[in-house]
Amino acid sequence: MKNKHTPEIRFAGFTDAWEQREVSTFSGETYGGGTPQTSNEAYWEGEIPWIQSSDLKEHKVFGVEPNKGVSQLGLKNSATKLVPANSIAIITRVGVGKLAFMPFEYATSQDFLSLSKLKVDGWFATYSLYKKLQSESHAVQGTSIKGITKDELLKKSMMVPISNIEQSKIGAFFKSLDNLITLHQRELTTLKQTKQGFLQKMFPREGETVPEVRFPGFTDAWEQRELGELANFTKGVGYTKSDLRETGSPIILYGRLYTDYKTLIEDVNTFVDMKENSVISLGGEVIVPSSGESAEDIARASVVGKPGIILGGDLNIIKPIGQIDPVFLALAISNGAPNKDMEKRAQGKSVVHLHNSDIKKINLVFPQVKEQRIIVNFYLQLDHLITLHQRELDALKETKRAFLQKMFV
Repeated sequence: MKNKHTPEIRFAGFTDAWEQREVSTFSGETYGGGTPQTSNEAYWEGEIPWIQSSDLKEHKVFGVEPNKGVSQLGLKNSATKLVPANSIAIITRVGVGKLAFMPFEYATSQDFLSLSKLKVDGWFATYSLYKKLQSESHAVQGTSIKGITKDELLKKSMMVPISNIEQSKIGAFFKSLDNLITLHQRELTTLKQTKQGFLQKMFPREGETVPEVRFPGFTDAWEQRELGELANFTKGVGYTKSDLRETGSPIILYGRLYTDYKTLIEDVNTFVDMKENSVISLGGEVIVPSSGESAEDIARASVVGKPGIILGGDLNIIKPIGQIDPVFLALAISNGAPNKDMEKRAQGKSVVHLHNSDIKKINLVFPQVKEQRIIVNFYLQLDHLITLHQRELDALKETKRAFLQKMFV
């Protein structure tokens, strides 16, 4: 059974019980904040970093990049204060639960309480408070938390190691873990940007017949045809969310194209009891939503990667004939000139619609099948690399969550 006065996991050499302390004992001084008069430009021409709630990110307790700066005159004529470096900025109003360790001097809006002149290890205090506030917000999930008072925050009780060395080790451990998460996030972002950059350059722009970037050995102009000449078209058959079951026949619902699926759909995790007259995939169908919230949203396509999957209603189904690779077509619709053409053809206000009759008229510029498949393979390899990086990032975040549960009381 877990000892309530010590965490489940500790660094070697530490055996003493932790002590219960109020947050008020973490610091020698606290600071509130304020907002200098926004109409007075002289108050906002300084270099003192001034942070507001939106400058702090969920689940990120360092690396704050202030977007505004105030002057000494702004400090003098408002409730905002100059907070010493190495303080902890905690949001107490809009955005309750966000906080960050601040290694530089700063000022804040009235949405903050800052703990300064820390009497415990700064990083330990930061992660301990983060864990505490996150646990409390999850306990009241669904309830609107409008704010927490200074007294309420400072009176919160927390368990703290007696040893400053143990505090420091715990703080440094989580800071190192967060640095690793940040590094993986940057790598993932770079990969996604690289992918998007290539996709924009590997398909001809509107009015052009060759893309900006091509693989070596290919020099021929691409051919242009209407999609109605290159594919067969049909529609999915209606199912709704109420038809979903824990098990049954796999189905693709159009709404999931916006959230769950990439260009190539290989795994489906929604199931229904199959109805008569259902449309079943043979594999290789290109699917485009026939309704959505905006023209930009609706102009996208995915490929059904395997047979035996039910294709639900509100799906335009395109089956390429012979000379068009399905994944190439989906990529062209989502990233090439057909994307803009599709946006223009989508009709509606609160809900926009796109029909097969519209899609048939869209012009596709395409190379020989060999070049199409090289483009597709390049994209799929890049997408696979992104998936692996995303899994690594998710695993690191889950590791952090687990250690937060086991290394604090």
